[in-house]
Amino acid sequence: MIKLKQASICISLLGLSACSQDVSDLQSFIAQTKSAHVGSVKPIPQFKPYESFSYTAADLRDPFVSTADLDQDETTKTSLLNPDSTRPRQPLEVFPLDTLSMVGILEQNEQMWGLIKDPQNIVHRIQVGNYMGQSEGRVLEINESAIFLVEIVPDGIGGYIERDASIAIGGE
Repeated sequence: MIKLKQASICISLLGLSACSQDVSDLQSFIAQTKSAHVGSVKPIPQFKPYESFSYTAADLRDPFVSTADLDQDETTKTSLLNPDSTRPRQPLEVFPLDTLSMVGILEQNEQMWGLIKDPQNIVHRIQVGNYMGQSEGRVLEINESAIFLVEIVPDGIGGYIERDASIAIGGE
């Protein structure tokens, strides 16, 4: 048992002597790393002071209130301008106006004809007075660069208004 005690004391001394190595290289590495890696904190950003806004348009017309005279009689409003529902529809009236394109003109016996291509790539010949588009678009003028027409569209308050439109040559 004494030999066992002596052996354990020798092993412990041997273990303690192993812990006494030179660690100066480790300490110099830590010191070098601490000195090379200096942290910095960004300064707090400066905010502009709040500038108050004074709303000066309170006395102007409200853009969400109609300026049209709403006291008019409904029959008077609708009788001024209405689409002609009894007129026979023409072939180009089934297509929206923005799907039609002008591809050229023909002039025959001083009569100017416009050439219109529909979405199905069929070319139609039209003249002043013909209709096209889904909003009762009546052709007013045909020239070398465009076809001008007037459409009848709802005005949003139960009536109709006329709106100018055109189709330029080559316009898809």
